[in-house]
Amino acid sequence: MSDLAARPSRFAILANPTRFLELSGRLQPWLYAVALACLAVGLGLGLTAPEDYQQGTTVRILFVHVPFAWLSMMVWTVMSVSALGLLVWRHPIAEVSIRAAAPIGAVFTFLCLFTGSVWGRPMWGTWWVWDARLTSVFVLFLMYLGLIALTRAFEEPQRAGRMASVFVLVGFVIIPIIKFSVDWWNTLHQPASVLRMDGPTMDTAYLWPLFLSAIGFSFLFFALHLTAMRTEIRRRRLLSLQRRRALGSA
Repeated sequence: MSDLAARPSRFAILANPTRFLELSGRLQPWLYAVALACLAVGLGLGLTAPEDYQQGTTVRILFVHVPFAWLSMMVWTVMSVSALGLLVWRHPIAEVSIRAAAPIGAVFTFLCLFTGSVWGRPMWGTWWVWDARLTSVFVLFLMYLGLIALTRAFEEPQRAGRMASVFVLVGFVIIPIIKFSVDWWNTLHQPASVLRMDGPTMDTAYLWPLFLSAIGFSFLFFALHLTAMRTEIRRRRLLSLQRRRALGSA
């Protein structure tokens, strides 16, 4: 009974903005440190990886393009979990999480599209094709922009959070479409070579640098996410203080 009674209180700890700032402040430097270490090793190994017999040196774009693609979907998944936390459990930090993650996800998705175009130019002979995978990722980028606009369309954070949560959960349908687009349709984009039921088909000379780069960029996202959340909480506290002072002077 004591353990069951303790669980709500532990969950409520993160609902307290002050407590969240304390815990995230301790965790934040470690996230940045792990991210920089993994990126330094992963990208370093990627730069020294052998050239591909077909793609040549352009294969090294793999070590940034693929992590950006993974993160574009992972960030939306994180926001979906936050949306459930807001709509189901009324967690006050969940709305801050969505608002803080949306711009970061938009940047990662844009970088995914940009590096994919740079990679596609020598491989496909064109910067862009309306391929199923490329088109679905472009739709995801537009959804990120729409979400950013939605979170800033209302002055009341609670109302904006509810609207954004519904939008995020409905928009989650794009994630499996992106993931399985290369299997459902005949596309130029190559099929999955890492996350496969029969195991990775990629050579270890590329697999390990890719794995470390993906881990590094993932830790970088979580570090940036915490930084953005902490900034948003402090911004709201400052606005609340200014309003109280304005009412007091009036």
